[in-house]
Amino acid sequence: MQLKFSIIVPVYNRPDEVEELLESIVKQTFQQDFEVVIVEDGSTIPAKHIVEKYQSKLTISYFFKPNSGPGDSRNYGMQRAKGNYFLIFDSDCILPPQYLTEVDIALKENYYDCFGGPDAAHSSFTTIQKAISYAMTAFLTTGGIRGGKKAVNKFQPRSFNMGISKEAFEKTQGFGQIHPGEDPDLTIRIWKSGYETTLLPKAYVYHKRRISWEKFHIQVNKFGMVRPILNLWHPETAKITYWFPTLFCIGFIISILTSIFLKFHWFSFGYGVYFIAILLDALRTTKNIKIAVLAVFAVCIQFYGYGWGFLKSTLAIKVFKNDPEKRFPKLFFKK
Repeated sequence: MQLKFSIIVPVYNRPDEVEELLESIVKQTFQQDFEVVIVEDGSTIPAKHIVEKYQSKLTISYFFKPNSGPGDSRNYGMQRAKGNYFLIFDSDCILPPQYLTEVDIALKENYYDCFGGPDAAHSSFTTIQKAISYAMTAFLTTGGIRGGKKAVNKFQPRSFNMGISKEAFEKTQGFGQIHPGEDPDLTIRIWKSGYETTLLPKAYVYHKRRISWEKFHIQVNKFGMVRPILNLWHPETAKITYWFPTLFCIGFIISILTSIFLKFHWFSFGYGVYFIAILLDALRTTKNIKIAVLAVFAVCIQFYGYGWGFLKSTLAIKVFKNDPEKRFPKLFFKK
């Protein structure tokens, strides 16, 4: 099958990010024709003027629609795209020049109807962004899956860097209304529809993620709240590993209490060893002591935010039998 790529980018009040992304797309070494579809999701600070600057450099379309969330906006773009294979990015991504070439080579060698790629920290990122990038991609924190490690089981692509065939999109009807969590939900439905997914390690992007500790905490807390909802919808995908951040936080509290009241320090010693390992690994990876120190802080925020979000959502859904959409309305968009 001859692949025709359509790049789909939902955007909400981030024209500067769109310009950086489009500039990186212009610099692609890929020689074949492709298109870019920008979907403005009800922004009050639109990026239309940015898109117009690139109309002479790219085959690009711009659509403005009422706010209905990133998942629905991606669907909107894919419904209007002219290609037969959709490449989906968040607006806060930058593509390395060889990205499209690597995807094209990989899919021609071994075709999949859906793939995901890893992310990395660009040299222009702030120290906080680089620390957060480490926390989200390191083997010691997430098992290295987001950073490019091969998955032991089926790989679940994430929508900041994801490819899906037009056929698979039409079969599954695309993303749902939950956010975050719309990407693993779609991946599971892709599997149920008989398609396979894969990780393309060379198809990485530079992903800025959140630019402050507060925004990062909000993001990972939502990740934690979403997972029990996905487990409810797709119980066959539930794993004990989803409990690890929660158990990590509970264990940390226990380690402090046992050290203070029982003078038992082995738990605290174990946590100390782990944090030192994070520090040394981040230093090895980033070659920057400030980033390495901030990475330890980022890991704490990551585990705390996800862990307590997961516990709160699990209690609400499993114990108190709350309806997810009524209990957590901010996790769902309405069309």
